[in-house]
Amino acid sequence: MAFLWPDMLWLLLAAPALVGAYLLLLRRRKKAAVAYASLSLMKEALGPGRNFRRHIPAFLLLLALIVMIAAMARPAAVITLPSQHQTVILAMDISGSMRAADIEPTRIAAAQAAARAFVTAQPRHTRIGVVTFAGTAAVAQAPTPNREEILAAIDRFQLQRATAIGSGILVSLKAILPDADFDLRSSNPRRDPAQDSLRGAPLDQAREPEKPAFKPVPPGSYASAAIILLTDGQSNVGPNPIEAARIAAERGVRVFTVGFGTAEGEILRFEGWSMRVRLDEETLKSIAELTQGEYFYAGTASDLKKVYQALSARLVLETKETEITALFTAGAAILALLSALLSFLWFNRTF
Repeated sequence: MAFLWPDMLWLLLAAPALVGAYLLLLRRRKKAAVAYASLSLMKEALGPGRNFRRHIPAFLLLLALIVMIAAMARPAAVITLPSQHQTVILAMDISGSMRAADIEPTRIAAAQAAARAFVTAQPRHTRIGVVTFAGTAAVAQAPTPNREEILAAIDRFQLQRATAIGSGILVSLKAILPDADFDLRSSNPRRDPAQDSLRGAPLDQAREPEKPAFKPVPPGSYASAAIILLTDGQSNVGPNPIEAARIAAERGVRVFTVGFGTAEGEILRFEGWSMRVRLDEETLKSIAELTQGEYFYAGTASDLKKVYQALSARLVLETKETEITALFTAGAAILALLSALLSFLWFNRTF
């Protein structure tokens, strides 16, 4: 546990001072009791139990004060809470290398099976979208809670040539944030105002709505959506994947990357031509790191299923540092009320 305002903990030094003041008050009462002979008889009649009980309300009140001071320091702890993700985009690689049969029956079939299991495991309120990417990227299924439509989109995958990981990220981001402004086709997807000005002003500037200036947010801060990107190769066309990841990070969207296949590479032969495919783990790790996501490696079909199970758990239950000041405040209030209640029941006074 950590404290966001640790300087407030200096107020705990008041606790020993209050204990000393309480003991001093008890000594004064004891000296005053000497003047009355009848008090000693009352003390014997009351017995030792009541003499001990009179300190309990004061002790509980002291605990309430300590807990309240801790609450003022704004405690935070790493706890597991239900996730707020309402939209999940599955960005799936459908490049030609996914037809490799080193993972039975094929890489693409294993990826489809794992994706289906992931979809069925999500809460019904979660909207899931499917984006496919090869030489270009496209939305195979817009985000929807309809599981039948999502599964049908996964079954319709058709393999194509090339791999554009950057396009996959940007199209997924566009599915989450339709108003996001970037170039889906350029190798540098950021908008360049200077280039826009060269294209000429609109014919009717009065009708052209002015867009507010974009302000980046902390990476991973957009809690309503996430992207899960699976690929078995390395990007060879389209936007720079790292630049695309930075755009996602500036909008707070996390990208969880899944590397599927072999990092050392493999020669794939199909219909008389051959190509070497190699998993670019460094890029996938960088994408996850930039966006505050996480990288997973799956070398077999069973590994891939475990990865999607782990991702499902992360998206349903999320572990993060959370401020728990309210819990401390409630604890302090309960202790103070209990102290007052016991004092009233035992001694017919509040304190």
